Amino acid sequence: MKSVAVIGGGPAGIMAAAMAAQNGHNVKLFEKNEKIGKKLYITGKGRCNITNDCDIEDFFLNIPRNPKFLYSALYGFTNVDIVSIINSMGVPTKVERGKRVFPVSDKSSDVIKALSRYLDRSGAELCLNSNVKAIKKTEGGFELNINGEVRTFDAVILCTGGASYPTTGSNGAGYAFAGEMGHTVTDIRPSLIPLATVEQWPAELTGLSLKNVTLRAYNKKGKQVYEELGEMLFTHFGVSGPLVLSASSRIADDPAGAVLTLDMKPGLTHEELDRRILRDFEKSIRRQLINSLSELLPSRMIPIVVELSGVPGDTPVNSVTRGMREALVSTLKCIKLTVDHALPVEEAIITRGGIAVKEINASTMESKLVPGLYFAGELIDIDGYTGGFNLQIAYSTGALAGRSV
Repeated sequence: MKSVAVIGGGPAGIMAAAMAAQNGHNVKLFEKNEKIGKKLYITGKGRCNITNDCDIEDFFLNIPRNPKFLYSALYGFTNVDIVSIINSMGVPTKVERGKRVFPVSDKSSDVIKALSRYLDRSGAELCLNSNVKAIKKTEGGFELNINGEVRTFDAVILCTGGASYPTTGSNGAGYAFAGEMGHTVTDIRPSLIPLATVEQWPAELTGLSLKNVTLRAYNKKGKQVYEELGEMLFTHFGVSGPLVLSASSRIADDPAGAVLTLDMKPGLTHEELDRRILRDFEKSIRRQLINSLSELLPSRMIPIVVELSGVPGDTPVNSVTRGMREALVSTLKCIKLTVDHALPVEEAIITRGGIAVKEINASTMESKLVPGLYFAGELIDIDGYTGGFNLQIAYSTGALAGRSV
């Protein structure tokens, strides 16, 4: 039996501690906050997108960097496994659009309670308000400075998260610990991040959410790097929401100058949309253009679209020419937004970059440089798209590290 210190009480740390304890080790999970799962609490807009219900092979398609590194982890602890655990702890789940898995209650707190029960039943000891200030490798194991007190352990599993949302505890400390023990930390950048736009008009639509629209992203060279149907949100600085967050991952290296295009009616061709507009015009034959599109668009969106089309909003419907309709259709099918910048990494949902995977044994999550040191979760140089993929990475790498100690 080994004495094992797990550092970080997020999903990776919870799974690592539980699995190590179930294997008979003396496990202590150190969390510097007053409770576990602080970042988990805010995921999925407070609903907690637990995982994704897709086939495991499809997970690799949703992990843009170093997906092969996760083969053992994802097949060793799957999305079915985590859902089974959550269900067995008294929290039923449901599958929504995009195969996203949520608790039936739509409360992330229920998921945290389920994981807390699972951790408690595993036999691992949870140590809250425990700030690990330093880690030193010794001949016989590790010395940890915890709240000023030095304690020794045979093995350490680092699950401290990335550099995003530092108020939840993910302040990048794990990078420093790993670096001091000789590990390479790749450039830390935001991934799954809202985007600020050059255009100012999105601010007029702050809070407006669009569903069933298609977003495309083009890098600065004009190459299309992303296309997806789904939801997005306008903000006071630009755009956010699931589509934008996923698109940001494709342009995160150099976002300034990238272009987003928004298709408001992806289910209709240009010709079909033109016929649809004509039908709406027939119902509003005596109105002005700006007052004739209420069945086509959200009311707040109408003046923006009309202005972008270049067609005067006060044009009587019976005076709208074919050319004007073409301008309107073209605008609806391709609203352009230019990215000014991505928000800082502190506001990213996920951090891109971290401990170099070439220095970690993919079949155990153990360091190749420091025996007895393991990594799991966002700390590693791996990130996925939005939709539950990043949380599954955390569970799976945590489970593998815990089982391998």
